[in-house]
Amino acid sequence: MYKEIFQWVIAIITQPAKAWDLLAKKDEKDDEFLSRFVYPLIGLVTVAAFLGVLFTRKEFDIELALKSSIKTLVSSFGGFYLASYFLNELWQGLFKREKDMKLCQRFVGYSSSLMFALNIILMLLPEFFFLRIFILYTLYIVWEGAGPYMQIEENIRLKFVSITTAIILITPLLIEFILVLLMPGLSY
Repeated sequence: MYKEIFQWVIAIITQPAKAWDLLAKKDEKDDEFLSRFVYPLIGLVTVAAFLGVLFTRKEFDIELALKSSIKTLVSSFGGFYLASYFLNELWQGLFKREKDMKLCQRFVGYSSSLMFALNIILMLLPEFFFLRIFILYTLYIVWEGAGPYMQIEENIRLKFVSITTAIILITPLLIEFILVLLMPGLSY
């Protein structure tokens, strides 16, 4: 399962156009996508947050590692579901399509592959903070997926891509910000 996830993440990052064409043809059951792609990726990000705090700090602090992993888990899950919800609402309201939460979840999940991969790398190797700039490549991943996967017409593609990319990138940060506001003990 993890080998397949790794292959899809690499394909989406390195060859987004080809990957989206393959994903558009892929027959997936509704909950199979969540349990075979998104949940394991979020689990890997959470484990990386835990291990990253344990092994990259001078002191060995389990409490700090747990805080980091909890914050990462909640912001990743919350960001994914909130982005899917917002996209689904905009799908009907702004883009005049019939609501399809499963489609929106799959699109947000696959489009977030780079974000999840970067989070794993940066949790384990925080000195490579400059890699954060590559999160902007999500814009291209969403651009390539808008046509073949979401069936977006060319005349509204730019609007869809800019709104969707903003939603995908901002919602985890928003959840993390709210979480730290509500529970200041989670900040370190």
